Amino acid sequence: MFRKIGRSRFIQHAIGAVLAGYLWLVKRTNRIIYIPDDVYGPVDDNAPVIITFWHGQHLMQTFYRRPNDRCYVMISRHGDGEINAHAAELLGMSVIRGSGAQRADQVKKRGGIQALRQLLNLLETGNHVSMTADVPKISRVAGDGIIALAQLSGRPILPMAVVCSRRWDIASWDAASVGLPFGRTAIVVGTPISVAREADDAAKEAARRTVEAELDRIYAAGYAALGSPYPGADRPGMIAAREKRRAEAEAALAARG
Repeated sequence: MFRKIGRSRFIQHAIGAVLAGYLWLVKRTNRIIYIPDDVYGPVDDNAPVIITFWHGQHLMQTFYRRPNDRCYVMISRHGDGEINAHAAELLGMSVIRGSGAQRADQVKKRGGIQALRQLLNLLETGNHVSMTADVPKISRVAGDGIIALAQLSGRPILPMAVVCSRRWDIASWDAASVGLPFGRTAIVVGTPISVAREADDAAKEAARRTVEAELDRIYAAGYAALGSPYPGADRPGMIAAREKRRAEAEAALAARG
């Protein structure tokens, strides 16, 4: 019975509304710190852009959106995704449903290919889009999807972090953090990262690693500005996953000669 209730669109939207209201409260009661001071310069100078962040802070990125910004966020199709999608819409975002995956055969099933096409069309018409850099269950390891979107669209990737001084750090696969009211929030924007249309496999892998490194840098900078260590940054699972991904990429490049 409880599983059926959890699948109810009405229940999912009710939870999403509560979540949106809570995040609005967090934003209104937190003092915002911008890094750099001109935090909207990079997005305005390079518009439209592909905004990216790590899983676990995906709804916090709505704090960065200005009232007149047109931005679409990609959110997965599963039950939790419906909750997140409704919350994002109530917070002013437009939503594209779909997600990446660990294996290529899973991408189509999860709507990743269709979502990629929609995101490309949106960028072509001048809209910003946003998506997590990492795919489900592989936290803090940048996937290929965001690199493909940047290459095909010709638009730059803009890393962004939104972190809170008062928060609840969750022991989940994505090391999620939920901000709490009456604290401070750091919004950090990194350096835009471009992927040339003619980029070969080696160049795309280099761009993927650059996205990882820049996200790590700005998240660490955000937490440091709040006087806090970067939670989850040195988890053994994340380090092992990154090493495995890099070894696989190097082996694939070597096999191609």
